[in-house]
Amino acid sequence: MTERDILDQIRTLVDREHELRTHNVAGEIDSAEEQTQLRSLEEALDQCWDLLRQRRARRGAGENPEDAQARPAQQVEGYLQ
Repeated sequence: MTERDILDQIRTLVDREHELRTHNVAGEIDSAEEQTQLRSLEEALDQCWDLLRQRRARRGAGENPEDAQARPAQQVEGYLQ
């Protein structure tokens, strides 16, 4: 997955997040459903951002960015911001 692919995925996930919020405000989905779907989106976004940071760090250290691996959501969610 290239950086461009990761950034495209991030854009797609953010667009989906905005759609969910719009549907909730319009009464098309309930808040519980929105929260469940948002949590899943947030985990996927965190994984994408983590992978992007890994790739950039590897490149900055003179390593191959292609060696970066997506980490499990539980691991990424445990990071301090």
